[in-house]
Amino acid sequence: MPYPWNGPVSSRFFLQPTEYLAKSLLGTVLLHDTAEGRTAGRIVEVEMYQGPKDRAAHSFGGRITDRTRVMYEEAGRAYVYFIYGMHHCLNVVSGPPGCPEAILIRALEPLDGLDLMAQRRGLAGLRTPRQVCHLTNGPGKLAQAMAITKAQYGLRLDVPPLRLYHDLDPLPAEKLAAGPRINVGYAQEAAHYPWRFWIAEHPCVSVRTPL
Repeated sequence: MPYPWNGPVSSRFFLQPTEYLAKSLLGTVLLHDTAEGRTAGRIVEVEMYQGPKDRAAHSFGGRITDRTRVMYEEAGRAYVYFIYGMHHCLNVVSGPPGCPEAILIRALEPLDGLDLMAQRRGLAGLRTPRQVCHLTNGPGKLAQAMAITKAQYGLRLDVPPLRLYHDLDPLPAEKLAAGPRINVGYAQEAAHYPWRFWIAEHPCVSVRTPL
């Protein structure tokens, strides 16, 4: 059976403005090859963070730290950070060099390597679609399932081992949903920006939001 994805994205794919790139990421396939094996999942939910002017962004105010330095580099690199002392989160760096913007990958639809994902997540008995989605329906979950850690920080996403592919079936425009981002209540007016995008009615989305 052929894999349900097309050729890999090129470096030009990442040169879109952050909002366009965020929407374009929906439906693409993230693939990670490791010594343990291959895992892959279709991106079904993202959040955009628009740099120094966005109070919810790590780079708000132009902060440059060891954690955020990759955000100031070329678009298309992996920005991985550790949160709550327990979870890694994967972001796609966007914007031109020196403009620290990024897109958080919030949820995937598992496509390949499900047994390996379940092993990494400490889960067993994947008998229902809901249980399969539970492998990767959150940023911390997907990072664990896909073995994404600080070791992948700064990697380009248009070359192996962590690489994005086009979907064989492009996402119809009517399937795109948008709303406020999750867990950014501290960000004042930025907490209400409709910068979370997801595939409407997809079962693997992390949070159900009324439209």
